[in-house]
Amino acid sequence: MIGYILGNLTFKSPAYVLLECGGIGYHVFISLNTFTKIQHLEKCKLHTYLHVTETAHTLYGFADEFEKALFTQLISVSGIGPSTARVALSSLSPEELQKAILQENERMIQSIKGIGPKSAKRMILELKDKMAKVGDVSKISGVKDNTIREEALSALIALGFNKAQAEKTIDELLRAGENFPRVEDLIKRALKQL
Repeated sequence: MIGYILGNLTFKSPAYVLLECGGIGYHVFISLNTFTKIQHLEKCKLHTYLHVTETAHTLYGFADEFEKALFTQLISVSGIGPSTARVALSSLSPEELQKAILQENERMIQSIKGIGPKSAKRMILELKDKMAKVGDVSKISGVKDNTIREEALSALIALGFNKAQAEKTIDELLRAGENFPRVEDLIKRALKQL
């Protein structure tokens, strides 16, 4: 198991990064929360989780241990895989997600793509007691640059959304005249509408 990787960020996107360490470039999937914390860095340490299946070995990276702990708790719930857990940590901050589970806020949990009423109830039932131990609860306009639109679209596609649907949602949000100073703001808003 790879606990963390410390290295140079040779490529960054809201969905994944390439982290070079010892001459090897690791392809690491990240959440929008992690992207927000590392987007301006050239070198960083990502706490990692290696997900092994018959067809792939996939690395997931997190800016801190708290987010990694939440991720591992989420994937322990029946029916929630790494992709859904990553979408959850992109839709809500780790603190918001923890708070929603502790307060049994099913509506907020169901706002995450891929989580319906049954999954939300199961998540609360299985994780409420564990979440209290994971971390400190008290933690708890138009875009002028077209690259923000492209980065947001790329991230949504990487998170498993249909390209046409993601494009339509992003374009509607941009036409509405809201101000999205950062790409992650646009992605979070799109995730709520998809």
